[in-house]
Amino acid sequence: MQRVLSDQLPRYVGETVTVAGWVHRRRVLANVTFVIIRDRAGLLQVVTTGQEAPAEEQVVSVTGRVVRHGGVELVEPEFTVLAQAEAPPVELFRPTVKASLPVLLDHAAVTLRHPARRSVFAASAAAVRAFRAALDAQGFTEVFTPKIVGSATESGADVFELDYFGEKAYLAQSPQFYKQTMVGVFERVYEVGPVFRAEPHDTSRHLATYTSLDAELGFVEDHRDVMAVLTEVIRAMVAAVREHGRPVDLPGEIPTLHFRDALRMVGAPEDEPDLAPEHERALGEWAAGTHGSDFVFVEGYPMRKRPFYTHPQPDDPRWSNSFDLLFRGVELVTGGQRLHRYADYLAAVPDPEPLEGYLEAFRHGMPPHGGFAIGLERFMARVTGAANVRETVLFPRDLHRLAP
Repeated sequence: MQRVLSDQLPRYVGETVTVAGWVHRRRVLANVTFVIIRDRAGLLQVVTTGQEAPAEEQVVSVTGRVVRHGGVELVEPEFTVLAQAEAPPVELFRPTVKASLPVLLDHAAVTLRHPARRSVFAASAAAVRAFRAALDAQGFTEVFTPKIVGSATESGADVFELDYFGEKAYLAQSPQFYKQTMVGVFERVYEVGPVFRAEPHDTSRHLATYTSLDAELGFVEDHRDVMAVLTEVIRAMVAAVREHGRPVDLPGEIPTLHFRDALRMVGAPEDEPDLAPEHERALGEWAAGTHGSDFVFVEGYPMRKRPFYTHPQPDDPRWSNSFDLLFRGVELVTGGQRLHRYADYLAAVPDPEPLEGYLEAFRHGMPPHGGFAIGLERFMARVTGAANVRETVLFPRDLHRLAP
């Protein structure tokens, strides 16, 4: 008999079907036992009398008759245990997981089964589908770039070094060089993939490896064209997580501040090179209170704080044609317009020889272009209100964690 999923049961009222999954909860009363089965589609109830029901987390198949009794449930069941299970380290049938973050992460193979934990990653998958769909609709091509590289993308201080058949190599901290190169091939490209940062941060918002949603597009006027594409992408991702019960406020137009105005607004000195976390929080509160927006753009960061490939602001080269997008008071996206003329790179790079493979694209003509990168896990941390970004990673890696 073909397996039926929990959300398909209403079609089969009055029929005998077979379901399969994990025993989520067992409630034994005097004359009846209720068994909740968990499968990939949700939960279903099985009602049994006169037989012993399998314990929590046993993997079972159940054949029974579908009846409507308030909801839809299975009666007159026959259980087959497909795999025995030990008692789980946390009670998965509780509405919330009663465990500390280290316990959740140490036992992720089991704790990820909890519906509340699982729902985070279902929403995350929906957000990635929306990212892809939004860019596909705008003529982008998905690319897949190397994650082992011969030189650091921006600096050598925060990359993981490895032995590559006797040669020095690194785990890629960004697909930046490759996605710019591919603008010369497809004009508009995106990638979903891991990036690696050997930064010794031990905070609630940093990871040693995370999923980066990158995009790069050619023939732009300036960074505002990049911001416009990003806005549509964010709109699609927000719509996707809303369908998973995660509301986010996004107005018709995201408020935008120049960096110097942002410093003035938060009372920071004029010579500050970057926004501190408390400044980002203050700007997030301003955007929410004044514009009803969980997002705010800050553009025009100082050139001295941006990578060498960043395009300066034409009328004042102290500032850059770059931006950050803050989401609920935390930096989510960095992006901007890039240099595109070969001569500008020769002027910006003290020693161009190590970057010759990258610079070759510019020697042979590249259009004005720009792009952005979204940290998926940080996006989901803000969506869910997680206190620690590790709550939005299946198996996080940081200063102290290499397992499970």
